[in-house]
Amino acid sequence: MNDDHPSVTPPPAGISDLLALRERAGTAEWGRIRATQLFAGRRLALFMLAANIAGAIGTLWLLRPWIATWQLSLWAAITLTIAGVVAHRRHSTSHRQNGYASLADVRNTGLEGLALGFIWSVVPIVFCPQTTPGVDAGLGIIMAIMMTAAAFTMAPLVLATLGFLLVLGFALIGRLAFEHNFAASAGFSVFCILLVAICISRARGLVALRTAEIALGERDETVSLLLREFEEAGADWLWETDKGRRVVKASPRFAVACGLDPVTINGMPLLQVLAGPNWDNGQFANGLHELAARLNGREGFRDLRLPVYVRGEERWWELAAAPRHDERGVFAGFRGVGSDITEQRASADKINRMARYDALTGLPNRLLINETLGRAMAEAEKWGGRCAFMMIDLDRFKAVNDTLGHQIGDRVLSRVSERLAQMMESGTLCGRLGGDEFAVVVPDVKDEDALLHTAQRIIDTLSRPYEVDQQTFYIGASIGVAIGPRDGEDAETLIRSADLALYRSKDAGGGVVHAYEPQLHAQAEERRLLEMALRQALEKGEMHIAYQPVVDAETGNLSGFEALLRWQSKEFGAVSPVKFIPLAEEARLIAPIGAWVLRTACLEAARWPGHVRIAVNVSPDQLQNPHFVTTVASALANSGLSPERLELEVTESVFMHEGLGATKVLERVLDLGVRLSLDDFGTGYSSLGYLSRTRFSTIKIDRSFVQNASRGEREAVAIIRAVVALADSLGMATTAEGVETEAEHRMVQGFGCTKVQGYYFSRPLPVAEARILVQKRYNSHAA
Repeated sequence: MNDDHPSVTPPPAGISDLLALRERAGTAEWGRIRATQLFAGRRLALFMLAANIAGAIGTLWLLRPWIATWQLSLWAAITLTIAGVVAHRRHSTSHRQNGYASLADVRNTGLEGLALGFIWSVVPIVFCPQTTPGVDAGLGIIMAIMMTAAAFTMAPLVLATLGFLLVLGFALIGRLAFEHNFAASAGFSVFCILLVAICISRARGLVALRTAEIALGERDETVSLLLREFEEAGADWLWETDKGRRVVKASPRFAVACGLDPVTINGMPLLQVLAGPNWDNGQFANGLHELAARLNGREGFRDLRLPVYVRGEERWWELAAAPRHDERGVFAGFRGVGSDITEQRASADKINRMARYDALTGLPNRLLINETLGRAMAEAEKWGGRCAFMMIDLDRFKAVNDTLGHQIGDRVLSRVSERLAQMMESGTLCGRLGGDEFAVVVPDVKDEDALLHTAQRIIDTLSRPYEVDQQTFYIGASIGVAIGPRDGEDAETLIRSADLALYRSKDAGGGVVHAYEPQLHAQAEERRLLEMALRQALEKGEMHIAYQPVVDAETGNLSGFEALLRWQSKEFGAVSPVKFIPLAEEARLIAPIGAWVLRTACLEAARWPGHVRIAVNVSPDQLQNPHFVTTVASALANSGLSPERLELEVTESVFMHEGLGATKVLERVLDLGVRLSLDDFGTGYSSLGYLSRTRFSTIKIDRSFVQNASRGEREAVAIIRAVVALADSLGMATTAEGVETEAEHRMVQGFGCTKVQGYYFSRPLPVAEARILVQKRYNSHAA
């Protein structure tokens, strides 16, 4: 039996159990055993009564010459009364073979045995001293017969039997010892011990037999219950075959499940029954082939699943069977059970699909992508081929989520998935890894150039505008490609290689495809080490600020400085801001580093003359933190710098995070009196709406426009003129960056720019040189 239905058959009986001295585990089963003991005593009750009557008559016959008649009559009356009462109590018991009896029912029989023992003890103790040795011998024989009869008839009731044997035995043994007949006393002691042992042995045998009957009954009941369940359950049925694999003794349930008549199905080959209409064309399912192999090999089986066709409908069955043999041990066929698992299989398929397909897009998810890639790599290794993995990341999608919400973002993702699915060729799988990341598994790559061309087509297709809720979205995509087994010998390594290639695509500005190159791993390791060093750069004092002068375009007078962060690493030397600033943003280190720059720049600017301002660049990630306002206020308060002398420079990318509260943070910073400058205007996703919604004091013209305009490019010239005109109309100043020659200076002067910075005036200066320049210009101005 299993754990759900533990065996309740009691363990072997001990003396205390036979004597009913204590209750034990399996109370109900021991109740049945005690009922059996009482029932066995009932069947022999009349025999014990007859033995008592015969013994009493024999005793009276031997004692009549020696004992007074009234004494014998009184003893005989008491003896027969007790024997009659005991027989009546045994014979009238309500307990039956399969009933239950309590401990008290068995214990009460001990009083019956004691009563009989005491009345018969009168003979050796009271009557024998008055007789001759010959009469004593006769009486001893009668006592021995009585004890033997009790051991036989009362053995199932051990307590009663022992009570009778021990009381009468001690009386006889005591009498013989009193007469100094020690040999006879010892012999009678052995006789008593043997009778007690026989009694206990018979009682144990009865208990063991009854225990086995109970266990067998439980097993029979369990089997019967299972058979009834199989017969009554609509989806479970029994089946049986002869040694020729033909169906015999088909149950009605099995016939109905097969869609056949119960009479017709008998004698049909089992395989033909299960094959149905496919029997004639020979198109058998794999499960049927396996079943045929098991039947041919005369092997038992279980959990064998196969499809069957019943009345034109495909059903799924699960079969189990074992070979059966006749009484001579000769193979006679199979006997088994079957279940219809069509619904369970459909549920399992549904669960499997939910586990392997993305709920939003319906595309395969990360689990199925990994499984498919693993199989593709195994096939490539087996046949010496190549497979590929493309990792796709959507460009500018985060801005859609942040500005318009996840509901619109989800609909855009659904459109992306539709376009991807339409582009896939036979055998190629595309799926969603999560968020705005997708993947493509190409199982057989013959031409790497064609693969890269396909990746570029995916970028072009995904970059087309999306129309959602009468709004147009432009997002684009970047792709990293890795080819196995060249770029990775297992799925995990290949995915990692594609991820590194994608990182390179994103680092190049997005909208491009890059294939994996071995040096990317080295670059990734370098980036990891650089990040570790960056985390300790502030603590080690490796960071410092350079100050680049900003001058008035007309007079050339110093109007302020731009604070530029520099990192001189002990391990990597001078690290370019172009490399470590994006890394700081990615590693979420920009907030503490930016706060340090702000505090240090404010402390330094507080030492300068009151007309010299300090400009500090602010990352979009810093503005996503509502505590940034507190950081600015704290830097101003601790340094004593007046707010109007601090100018924060932000790029247009700040406004791509409007959903994260960046604009609200800027408004609170402006309320402190701090000035705001828009950096690199025209290089990103420019919109006049930014200027109208935010109180900028300065627009900075990127160095690329200045350089292109100096080469006579009409578009750059037009852009600079438009920006200056726009700034004038809004009451803003304009700063031209990257001015490196006198010609460029005159040019931006002619365009009307108000401020200029660049190498023509000064490179970024260490703090000591910046202080000297401030003092020199201040003295010159004062003079």
